[in-house]
Amino acid sequence: MLVLMKPDATAEQIESVKEKVRVMGFTPHGIPGAQRVAVGITGNRGPIEADLFIGMPGVADALRVSQPFKLVSRDVKPEDTVVDVGGIRVGGPQVVVMAGPCSVESEKQLLQAAEAVRAAGASFLRGGAYKPRTSPYEFQGLREDGLKLLAKARQETGLRIVTEVKDTETAELVAQYADVLQIGARNMQNFSLLERAGELGKPVLLKRGLSATVKELLMAAEYIASRGNYQVILCERGIRTFETATRNTVDINAIPVLQSLTHLPVLLDPSHGIGIRQHVPAIARAGVAAGADGLIVEVHPRPEEALSDGFQSLAPPEFASLMKQVEQIAHAVGRGVAQPAAR
Repeated sequence: MLVLMKPDATAEQIESVKEKVRVMGFTPHGIPGAQRVAVGITGNRGPIEADLFIGMPGVADALRVSQPFKLVSRDVKPEDTVVDVGGIRVGGPQVVVMAGPCSVESEKQLLQAAEAVRAAGASFLRGGAYKPRTSPYEFQGLREDGLKLLAKARQETGLRIVTEVKDTETAELVAQYADVLQIGARNMQNFSLLERAGELGKPVLLKRGLSATVKELLMAAEYIASRGNYQVILCERGIRTFETATRNTVDINAIPVLQSLTHLPVLLDPSHGIGIRQHVPAIARAGVAAGADGLIVEVHPRPEEALSDGFQSLAPPEFASLMKQVEQIAHAVGRGVAQPAAR
């Protein structure tokens, strides 16, 4: 159920609707729009009669929401959500680029990467301090020391930080350092972690699972939004298919389909999507042309020495070349590229 408030509805009238929802045993969610506020209702197992709300002061209408992902659906919020991360707007008219190494390995490596991606035009630095790896014997990240290095890189470059949250135990610690919490593909349906990310209140970058459908991705986002955090950014990163020539199969279809179903921003990860360094730029270009709100690209000062994912990481000159192409394609589809914040 979605209760649409009148454009001139007062705060008291909106709160009155929320209180009625609570009395019914359900959860209200205030959803601001361009013209007016709506109140979404979750927790009900069956339909709610619209007449219970129509006629209340300040209420314009009450509508049933057909999608199971209620809060992230365009049925609830037709306007695009723009996630503001320290002045960098994700989901607006400008394409946002996040770039950096798969793993934080050392201070020198990270600062070199940060300076390189900033010089090329990226506005976010990505880097993993906690690394969920396929093998328990592979490099697992520098943990809190890695988070401290990311914070230092932000201080020196002005880049916003996006880094992965691996589990509920370390989620609060990561949130103390990160600007955006990344939930990786393997954790897309870790419901406890999704709920914790929703409670922490930081913007969340949610990656599509290895074999997840579009609906399953949106339902995962709903877990975060149901805890009161609507600052969710979706990320297509390739899915597992029968094809073995590439690491994954990029679902370019998912970009426009998601944008038709949800108001949340949609990014593309071309690095994991194809997993082959020389082809990453082609997939990145395709994503921008398809309407992605941004890219998240792996960049390493010396990919051949990387402790993780070096085979799909761009060297700084390759990334700089890609950024010029991204800017051209963005302009061709009526967009620009977000610039990094001041140092």
